[in-house]
Amino acid sequence: MEPLITIKNIGRKYVIGTEVIHALKDVSLTINKGEFVALMGPSGSGKSTLMNILGCLDTPTKGEYILNGINVSHMSDNQLAEVRNSEIGFVFQTFNLLPRNTALDNVALPLIYSGVNKADRLARAEQALKNVGLGNRIDHRPNELSGGQRQRVAVARALINDPSIILADEPTGNLDTKTSIEIMSLVEDIHAKGNTIILVTHEEDIAMHAHRIVRMRDGLIERDYINTNVQIVDRSGIV
Repeated sequence: MEPLITIKNIGRKYVIGTEVIHALKDVSLTINKGEFVALMGPSGSGKSTLMNILGCLDTPTKGEYILNGINVSHMSDNQLAEVRNSEIGFVFQTFNLLPRNTALDNVALPLIYSGVNKADRLARAEQALKNVGLGNRIDHRPNELSGGQRQRVAVARALINDPSIILADEPTGNLDTKTSIEIMSLVEDIHAKGNTIILVTHEEDIAMHAHRIVRMRDGLIERDYINTNVQIVDRSGIV
């Protein structure tokens, strides 16, 4: 079976004035369908650049990226936007919700770009919110929700298009410990249903939920290994 993600000899450089910064030097990686991978590394290691390339938010300067059988290495911005909307669900540290929209409308938003009619959009968005435990909050706006509830809305939105990959960038970065545990429990449930998850984090305890850890340093993969100490969240008492 073909891997879901294959990147070969990826490099990404930025030219700032007279300086050339090699954010990624030579990175090769395969990720199979259904894996739960944590991408780790200190600031400046290249993990954010790699995440942007994996998420089709940026293209490499060199190398090749095959996502679900599609070569996305040299696509135009419009082509990348189409791939993002159909193949990738994003969960960000800052939630990225529209403040004036209800939870329901925030979750339904990607379906507008997919051309789904309004009745189907709202029905699917309501079900997605129920799936993350927010069926009673569909009419609430982000400022009427807690941080954990906002992240659940973001997770529901990420799942709405049934993407190939969930890309979670520091998903617990703005949350307290108890809420972080709840969100990671939700992420584990999503993985258990067969979703492929790539988690970008600098927190060791959050990375420990992943089944595989890829550590980066200076634009290269320093270590790529199976996590034998996977944390299983105690779901007792977690709402």
